[in-house]
Amino acid sequence: MHPQPPFLQSDPDIMSGTPVFVGTRVPVRTMMEYLEAGDSLVDFLDDFPSVSRQQAVGALELANEMLIAHAYSSRRVCPETVEA
Repeated sequence: MHPQPPFLQSDPDIMSGTPVFVGTRVPVRTMMEYLEAGDSLVDFLDDFPSVSRQQAVGALELANEMLIAHAYSSRRVCPETVEA
């Protein structure tokens, strides 16, 4: 994987530390709410032109990586479930 430029930031001086797209005051959560509501990424980008497509796709790729990295596997053995 190639390093990507930062596209998200959390700064206490910007929206009280709410994660936003770099260079904007648009919370990342707003994009997620659009998608959860069934709106398209194009709808979100049309409504928030200060967010680039690269930033939005980068945020979605990061979310995907985090979900995969933290997915529960039924093949994992949890210490509390192992009988002594």
